[in-house]
Amino acid sequence: MEERITGLLATSKAGHDKDSVYVIVREEGEYVYLADGAGRTAERPKRKNKKHIQPIKKKRLPETAGGFNDIEIKKVIKEYQKERKEREERNVKG
Repeated sequence: MEERITGLLATSKAGHDKDSVYVIVREEGEYVYLADGAGRTAERPKRKNKKHIQPIKKKRLPETAGGFNDIEIKKVIKEYQKERKEREERNVKG
């Protein structure tokens, strides 16, 4: 059985947006639709092949009845990037 990945954070592994962080707002077959809450909103997500993303299992954004909220998307991405930066700094110093 395939795991649902909607709501998870994901990084792009390929394309001009490589290493960008998004939230997966929808799945359709072999494609996912990604939003970052700013340039790519939940209403106008980016379509990307599943094999070109890396889901981040640590964070999941809860979906509300109306879908995903761009403000919440931006907030969760910003928190994740801050944690990742702190972790990388600790690894360099440690």
